[in-house]
Amino acid sequence: MTAPFRLQALAPHHDRKGFVCGVEALDRYFAERVTQDMRRRLTACYVAVEATTLRVVGYYTLAAAGIPLGDLPESLVKRLPRYPSIPVARLGRLAVAQDDQGRGLGSAMLWDALTRAARSEVAVFALVVDAKDEQAEAFYRHQGFAPFGLVPRQLFLPLKEAQQ
Repeated sequence: MTAPFRLQALAPHHDRKGFVCGVEALDRYFAERVTQDMRRRLTACYVAVEATTLRVVGYYTLAAAGIPLGDLPESLVKRLPRYPSIPVARLGRLAVAQDDQGRGLGSAMLWDALTRAARSEVAVFALVVDAKDEQAEAFYRHQGFAPFGLVPRQLFLPLKEAQQ
């Protein structure tokens, strides 16, 4: 695990420009676009900061979404109402600073996202992710996520399973 850190909502005082995870698209999004998406209420962003230095060591985004009922495995569908879609929380991005990778911070941020989704006053059935690559897909599968639908690397984890 990294040095002690705190998870909190992204705020203006957080240094976004100094964050480097090694994936250019994730670095650029965090430095240049995340606050625009937040102002438009398209996403919420949470950061992990070192307790002593306040350096941003990771971030993730959460947004509300819906997925077609027919995209889920039949074993789940038969236990759900026949609505055209079900509400989910979408984990849009999750990134850990290069110097802090491999220490469990990604798992801690994922757990925080699952907890926030489960505690939300807006009901959601599952957390959904679109894994960027094979490494990200392996990370999420290790955490209990399963594929669904026809989109490659699209994964979900029912919140009830995550809470157990």
